[in-house]
Amino acid sequence: MKSTTNLALVWLRRDLRLQDNTAISEASRSSNNIAVVFVFDKKILNQIKTPTDHRISFIFDSITELNSELEKKGSHLIVQYGDPIQKIPNLVKNLGASSLFFNEDYELYSKKRDKEIGSILTKSGVTVQSSKDHVIFSGQDILKPDGQPYQMFTPYKKTWLKKLRSRDIENKKSTHNFLDKKFLFKYSKKLTLDNLGFKHAHQYYPFQKPGRKAGKKCLSSFSKVLKRYNKDRDFPYIEDGTSGLSVHLRFGTVSVRECVRLSRTSKSKGSQTWLSELIWRDFYSMILDQYPYVEKECFKSQYNGIKWSRSSKLFRAWSEGKTGFPIIDAGMRQLNQTGWMHNRVRMITASFLVKDLLINWKKGEAYFSQKLLDFDLASNNGGWQWCASTGCDAQPYFRIFNPSLQSKRFDPEGIYIKTWVPELKDCTSSDLHDPENSELNIKANYPKPIITHSEQKNKILELFKNL
Repeated sequence: MKSTTNLALVWLRRDLRLQDNTAISEASRSSNNIAVVFVFDKKILNQIKTPTDHRISFIFDSITELNSELEKKGSHLIVQYGDPIQKIPNLVKNLGASSLFFNEDYELYSKKRDKEIGSILTKSGVTVQSSKDHVIFSGQDILKPDGQPYQMFTPYKKTWLKKLRSRDIENKKSTHNFLDKKFLFKYSKKLTLDNLGFKHAHQYYPFQKPGRKAGKKCLSSFSKVLKRYNKDRDFPYIEDGTSGLSVHLRFGTVSVRECVRLSRTSKSKGSQTWLSELIWRDFYSMILDQYPYVEKECFKSQYNGIKWSRSSKLFRAWSEGKTGFPIIDAGMRQLNQTGWMHNRVRMITASFLVKDLLINWKKGEAYFSQKLLDFDLASNNGGWQWCASTGCDAQPYFRIFNPSLQSKRFDPEGIYIKTWVPELKDCTSSDLHDPENSELNIKANYPKPIITHSEQKNKILELFKNL
């Protein structure tokens, strides 16, 4: 039975929506009054060095929209800045809340933070409930017959699909018993991006627009081309070839359950391929949760001993998109200018850094973490370790992407390349896909290739074999 006085506080983090939100749904089951808070975590913000960081703008605009939605319901979003370990318990006390609800986060920092807050509140008699919301199945949900976590994707996927039930992806409805805004204003600090030390960043793609409305629109648009996903997703010049939902999943303006529900509306190969990608997302989240050392080390510990190149010159050429390999430079320029990169090109550029330039995958992972609007630690780490052959179920170390062949296969007419490397707009496709044997530097004032692929391939093979 619901009390007439009990108050639940819902703490939003990477779930910036009121609909299909497990924490809000659970809170509404037990409480007549719900207050909602978002805390700008200063420990996280202090690590971000770029004032125009896309992610902060996305979050700020998303919670602004979310507050407008709450205002229409007669309530208000509490927004604070500081250390959640101090802010959340203080807010619970000041509000007189009897319970705290939030959705789980599987990053090591977040788990430690949440555990400490839970301990503080539990000791003071406050009920603390965390819920699974960011994924369909979390850490211990999918296990091998021997009770251990999977390390290979295919058997994990088979078990995931076998375990899936309608209740796992049902819409988490709630009665939205939000507390009247007149009780909430005094707890919310009037924050601007300037107050936080940031400036508003321009959004470059329609699918990167912040907020729940934009997320739903993106999901709706993708539903119309879902059946083609398996055919189009690897070609970066096809504008609607991918879902564009990664940023909305990252910040929770769309729920993963909505995405899986969409995948089950069709039996097309496109929908099956997309569902597989969503399962990869669960898989990498599970790996980070169950093997947290991967945040700092190779999943396969024997590869921690590789002696990587420390060439700052090569790394700078890669990061600035000046390697002399058009597909690599197109991808890096797209990332630097927009905060997004097509997934196939992420794999090609990552492989090039590690297996052509012989530079530690951790440097590339860190660079992507600074630049990607949709940065997710689990997926970014998993993707980089997959390309570097150091992770779980990674591609074998002897499988090395040839940038020229990748370019020819996935951007045959050079449409994507010419979009991001405009100085090559008048070059032929044959020149674009064979930079080591063409004279792009003379024809288009473009850098010469900084390495010879065949030579670097032999070097990286030796590095791995020597271990």
